[in-house]
Amino acid sequence: MAEAPPPPAQRAWRAACPNCGAPVDFRSAASASAVCSYCRSTLLREGEALRRIGESAELFDDHSPLQLGASGRYAGEAFTLIGRLGLGYAQGRWNEWHALFDNGRSGWLSEDNGAYVLAFDAPLPGAAPAVESLRVGGTVRVGEQAWSVASVQTATVQAAEGELPKPPRPGKAFVVADLRNARDEVATLDYSDPATPAWSVGRAVRLAELKMQGLREGEAVKSVAGRSLPCPSCGAALEPKLESTRSIVCGQCRAVVDLAGGALGGAGAELAQDLAHYAQETGAQAGMEPLLPLGRTGRIALGSAEALPWQVVGYLERCDLPATGGNDGDDDEQTFWREYLLYHRTEGFAFLVDAEDGWSWVRPLTGAPQVSGQTATWADERYRQRWSYDARTTYVLGEFYWQVRRDERAHVTDYDGLGAASRKRLGREQTIAAGGGEVTWSGGETLEASAVADAFGIAPSQRAALQRDAAPTALGASAVGKAPLVQRVMIFIVLALVVIAVLSMCSSNDCDQVAQTFGAQSAEYQQCLRNRGSSGMRTGGGSWGGYSSGGGGHK
Repeated sequence: MAEAPPPPAQRAWRAACPNCGAPVDFRSAASASAVCSYCRSTLLREGEALRRIGESAELFDDHSPLQLGASGRYAGEAFTLIGRLGLGYAQGRWNEWHALFDNGRSGWLSEDNGAYVLAFDAPLPGAAPAVESLRVGGTVRVGEQAWSVASVQTATVQAAEGELPKPPRPGKAFVVADLRNARDEVATLDYSDPATPAWSVGRAVRLAELKMQGLREGEAVKSVAGRSLPCPSCGAALEPKLESTRSIVCGQCRAVVDLAGGALGGAGAELAQDLAHYAQETGAQAGMEPLLPLGRTGRIALGSAEALPWQVVGYLERCDLPATGGNDGDDDEQTFWREYLLYHRTEGFAFLVDAEDGWSWVRPLTGAPQVSGQTATWADERYRQRWSYDARTTYVLGEFYWQVRRDERAHVTDYDGLGAASRKRLGREQTIAAGGGEVTWSGGETLEASAVADAFGIAPSQRAALQRDAAPTALGASAVGKAPLVQRVMIFIVLALVVIAVLSMCSSNDCDQVAQTFGAQSAEYQQCLRNRGSSGMRTGGGSWGGYSSGGGGHK
């Protein structure tokens, strides 16, 4: 049977900009608005004429290689990127690219926690929930489907370019809610017109899977020549490397500087001395570096069939807060872990997590796993809750695509995979902030320390610092309780010897072995120096790579 011929391409239509006379092209007959690429005038299409209704600000750059005219395929249909909206909210900003398909359908290719989502506008299935009824972390029903509320933010259109299905309204604040479900879908409720909220539903996509062509050439790095700015704390030069950077740490004084307001950007950028920043109280005094150096690139497979080059762009030290969280309320010791933010040009961002009981990698999920009691289900695999606790970010280095805040906190729940998925991990984080913060799920797998060392070219003399001996310390209370009596005695003897060894090191003012095991930059080493004579060290714990993004999700 012969295949049906493809639908004819949309007829292009051209008119002169009424403000500057430059040609303005329309690829879609359905496009109601466009932005002149020469004078930035926002133009409303009225029949065969254009009317100027305002002016769009200069668009900020983003980290992705996307640009107008880039094309790809999704579900067998070809599309072209013909427009872009630049939107902002209190914690940062994001882009939504208007995708026109050859069959006349429109979609939106949007950023989602460093990755991408392709969504389509659709009729709202039933009545829209009232804004005041949306609670971050709660569940809402839209039509027949239950959704988890990931965030509720007040946003504005900051700039626009190209063709758009309706005229943008720059500067007008509106509420947008981010919803996710167990089918790996993300939905958006857009209350820019409160009387008739807009509804769209999409899924995560990879640029490689979209077979994108016409992407921006070269690496997605910031053109900082002549645009670097002095650190507002010490005056040293700050030169962000990624377009998406929202916070950067000064390499000299270790101050955390907020760039979310567009300090390197166009109109309205803050003066350097007015940039929000704060000094860090730990780590910087010692002048020590992470075990994986910032800027280094390693080729490693993180959920993909082939190993890809990932660059270390950020570093975080975090700890739990056992007084307010954790499954063991009698434990007074904190657990520390480290997270390395990795970047790939088309894959986005991922995290390498260095915890007491081993290494793992994670990436943010689009959807929300289904949780029932202590069990979570995701992609037909089951996970059991291991830890639930409050966490705090204590020290950062490098660049971040979210706005890093002082003493940033989140509530974290970690899950271990069951059965065949025993190496897999899930993590749920809800940032602790006014209005409920934002909920982010992440998923990944455990890694061998040798795989990390090989990927990032760690010298043989330094590899011992990456090893995490999880054998005696990863045994949870349930495993010990089920062991035979002789085994339980031996386990407790081993644990007692470990505790005595740690106490001996700390009380004798000799933390060299801790430094050799966890690294001189590690929080464990800093805690050993501070807490000599401590009562012990809690094993396990540590996030499965849940991280406190402070926002930045799909909107």
